[in-house]
Amino acid sequence: MKLYKSIPIMLFTLTLAAGCVSNKKYAELQDTYAKLRERNQELSNKYQDSQRELSGSTSRVKSLEEQIASEKANVTALQEALNKCLNSSSQGNVNISKLVDEINSSNKYIKQLVNAKNKSDSLNMVLTNNLTRSLSREELGDVDVQVLKGVVYISLADNMLYKSGSYEVSDKAGETLSKIAKIIKDYDTYDVLIEGNTDNVPISQPNIRNNWDLSALRASSVVQVLQNKYAVDPKRLTAGGRGEFNPIADNSTAGGKAKNRRTQIIITPKLDQFMDLIGKAPEQSQK
Repeated sequence: MKLYKSIPIMLFTLTLAAGCVSNKKYAELQDTYAKLRERNQELSNKYQDSQRELSGSTSRVKSLEEQIASEKANVTALQEALNKCLNSSSQGNVNISKLVDEINSSNKYIKQLVNAKNKSDSLNMVLTNNLTRSLSREELGDVDVQVLKGVVYISLADNMLYKSGSYEVSDKAGETLSKIAKIIKDYDTYDVLIEGNTDNVPISQPNIRNNWDLSALRASSVVQVLQNKYAVDPKRLTAGGRGEFNPIADNSTAGGKAKNRRTQIIITPKLDQFMDLIGKAPEQSQK
């Protein structure tokens, strides 16, 4: 936000500088200003995305809290019924045991809901910390790591992996892919899907018919680098392309297009491994 507020000041400075510097220098300043504006827009978009993700997490927590509140209300109602039975005739004594069992069952379910919420939060934190531990601050700018319902999503910006309009993996992507390969090897029995995504700009290259081809070829290139250069077991790998049809941002802006041009590495634990991770998640104190 501070960068956004400083843009008018920079514009004024550029205007003054236009009369004092050469045309070449002025053009350079204008280019710097344009890049700063674009970066500011990207940061603003990232902030909005984070807010949407936070809103989604809050909704899920609220749903669990509502279930807990409902079960507590049910316990209260059962307790009131039990009290009435205790004060009624001998016929009420027949139902006391049943009511006690229902109250105990409801209390057990409440504990299960609370534990499920705490385990879910802890598991996501453990997985995210494990996955990002080897990435530098600079790499995290082009690599987004998320854990959703036990599935790990590693999203890589296309400008870090490929040249524009190409599916060949660039040399500069090697160091980051080597670290991601180590992450994949750490979870050596998990399934790994490499998924290519593009923006909606039509591709015009020899032997590439459309964005379906481009996205699939990019995913295949990453799979082959992981297999051939970093010795990831190919039996675990799947390459797929989704073209322009799985956008995460608005394609009407340059920043939105940049977000949509990405390659996702999706690491999925099998059910028994997922349950094992839940068992390892640290317990949180309950109120």
